[in-house]
Amino acid sequence: MDKTPDNSSNPWLELRRLTPARIALGRTGTSLPTSAQLDFQFAHAQARDAVHLAFDHQGLRAQLDERQQQSLLLHSAAADRHSYLQRPDLGRRLHPDSARQLREHAAANPGGIDLAIVVADGLSALAVHRHTLPFLARFEEQSAAEGWSKSPVILVEQGRVAVADEVGELLGAKMTVILIGERPGLSSPDSLGLYFTYNPKVGLTDAYRNCISNVRLEGLSYGMAAHRLLYLMREACRRQLSGVNLKDEAQVHTLESAADAPNKGNFLLSKS
Repeated sequence: MDKTPDNSSNPWLELRRLTPARIALGRTGTSLPTSAQLDFQFAHAQARDAVHLAFDHQGLRAQLDERQQQSLLLHSAAADRHSYLQRPDLGRRLHPDSARQLREHAAANPGGIDLAIVVADGLSALAVHRHTLPFLARFEEQSAAEGWSKSPVILVEQGRVAVADEVGELLGAKMTVILIGERPGLSSPDSLGLYFTYNPKVGLTDAYRNCISNVRLEGLSYGMAAHRLLYLMREACRRQLSGVNLKDEAQVHTLESAADAPNKGNFLLSKS
């Protein structure tokens, strides 16, 4: 009869302690142990649920109101979640009523702005619920002294990345950033992505955007993400471009704080 190997002698265990990747799972005969199989199924269920979780825009707006941050609620051209998942193109454009609402707001507030801040549920509303407010708090903290003019926080239901281009164009914004739930992975159902664009307008491709990915407690810290966004904003204004021609060369090694990532470290570097 086959027996489960003694994990205490497994040389992969040290690596397993340093990564959420599924390595050194062991085996029972020719199969995975029951615990590893159940863990995989649980992670898959979390990822699937994150995709279908409804966007709690009312709760998010209430929290923004508490912080005295103005917000606008818009909707993409995707009527519901089924349409959103089946027709990515609909999520990239605003519903005509929302476009009209944004034009009216721009007309009442002429002059344009430096940065339009957009928040969309994307493929993980869970990520937006967990990380939007902490990130915005760190971003406001770091940008306060630089004098950037910003839009109200634009919330877009059933939105995809490119919807920020239309928002920025209608607001006359010099730049846009969209905070959006990224496609869930089996170890990251709540990963928040930031996509930054200079001179936004409808029809731009992803080559014109810069991405700051995996913003969450187990990934890129809020402070580091805010620092990188501000670097991109400064460089984009200086060079008047964004995307593949604008590299993220921000110096971030002194920014990490114990509050953001108390257990962070590079296991590849030997300890002194």
